[in-house]
Amino acid sequence: MTQALSLVQSVDWLAIAPPTLAAAVALVVLVADLFLPAARKPLLGWFATAGLAAAALLLLPLLDGRRRTFCLTGTPAACSYVADHFTLVIQFLVLAGALLTALLSIDTIKDHDLPAGEYWFLLLSSAAGAALLPASRDLATLVIALEVASLPAFALVGLRRGDRLSSEAALKFFLSSVAATAVMLLGVSFVYAATGSLHLSRVAHALTALPDPRLATLAGTGVALTLVGFAFKTAAAPFHFWVPDTYVGAPLPIAAYLSVVGKAVGFSGLILVTVQGFPAYADVWGPALAVLAALTMTVGNAAALRQDPARTHSAVRLLAWSSVGQAGYLLVPIAAAGYAHDPAHAIGATVAYALMYAAVNLGAFAVAALVARTSPANRLADYRGLYHRRPLVALALGFFLLCLAGLPPGIIGLFAKVTVFSAAVDAGLGWLAVLMAVNVVIALYYYLQWTALLFRPAEAPAGEPAEQPRAPIPAALSTALALATVLGVALSGAPQLVLRFAAGALL
Repeated sequence: MTQALSLVQSVDWLAIAPPTLAAAVALVVLVADLFLPAARKPLLGWFATAGLAAAALLLLPLLDGRRRTFCLTGTPAACSYVADHFTLVIQFLVLAGALLTALLSIDTIKDHDLPAGEYWFLLLSSAAGAALLPASRDLATLVIALEVASLPAFALVGLRRGDRLSSEAALKFFLSSVAATAVMLLGVSFVYAATGSLHLSRVAHALTALPDPRLATLAGTGVALTLVGFAFKTAAAPFHFWVPDTYVGAPLPIAAYLSVVGKAVGFSGLILVTVQGFPAYADVWGPALAVLAALTMTVGNAAALRQDPARTHSAVRLLAWSSVGQAGYLLVPIAAAGYAHDPAHAIGATVAYALMYAAVNLGAFAVAALVARTSPANRLADYRGLYHRRPLVALALGFFLLCLAGLPPGIIGLFAKVTVFSAAVDAGLGWLAVLMAVNVVIALYYYLQWTALLFRPAEAPAGEPAEQPRAPIPAALSTALALATVLGVALSGAPQLVLRFAAGALL
């Protein structure tokens, strides 16, 4: 079976404006880098940051309703690009996360002598692909957007030339991601062979009534292989092995980018293929994702427990394992959507949790970037006594950690966890809700241990003064930290705004 319908020629340029602008700015930065003298290279960073802010602002004209483009003639429901509420929420998360990453990157590029033109081109290209993915409504566009978001990230991880850790991290990230992509493409090809279509709406319809049992077997295999590919992108166990080494070896802003924007890409793609493309196989992917969620949160939290301040473990590695545990929580509502009568409600819980996680996790990485300026190893022990050196920064990090733990005054973290917990209970996944509660209690240990470390007296090496001179915080870094803090505090003051913003995310 082949698709004989032709595409409508008119393009809704306003609908595709956010990712298009990010891609255009990437090209401008790459060309401008050829002509700017070395002393004026920092201007590229501020131009890229302004471009990301402008792309985020272009979401505002799209709030008036659902827009579609690149649709099949005579089949308006079969479109390749849809700017609905789900798309706009995820695009906001992606572009805002990329914007904060850009602010973190401005001084990192200068301090580590990274090639500015290549860095900003790669970051903007990845952000453009990440913004395209939630709007994609056919499997081909989904895969292309996923690779446009991922391929520049490989280069960004290994951009610190001559650094062995960076090169090893990039190689591990690249090889494992390529293997996952190959598995996903095989799954997509099986689904196309069974259904004769790539558009999610048409695939969903075709999967409900396959005429041949052999086609049903082929389609089921394709669904399973496609889910494996997206499980890697979300860092779900047992496909999480690349995360800790990649985060530690990457430039710190890129680790922050992968922890937030990379996850947003993986989870939005997973939501689209399961809820919109494969609802007929909910009895397959629902239990599979529930098991993945249970395994992911347990493995992530158990590994994070092993990061001991007394053994000079890395703070970034702890954040990496924490992100794996948080990925398990994010998987819970998607698994619940396979059991629920109203999948949109369950998906809204994942989107709400992702918004909370993005704000506070980027804030934690901003503090890590500040500490790394004076302590490049970025060990957990380097945070001891941070309150006595920089009280406001320590209070901000403590707030971010309490949000991730789900404790007051981090009300938004508690609210998000309750929302996810409720989604599991409403779907009848009581065992998963209980396991999630146990994991939340386990995670309290390492989050509170790190928080307590901030307020302990610093231990100065012999012969050195206890109080070290404080260097001023760069403007871009302080702006990123302030934005994350204000957003986290504002959401904790009115947590219902997150759920209202995410409600009805998927139609």
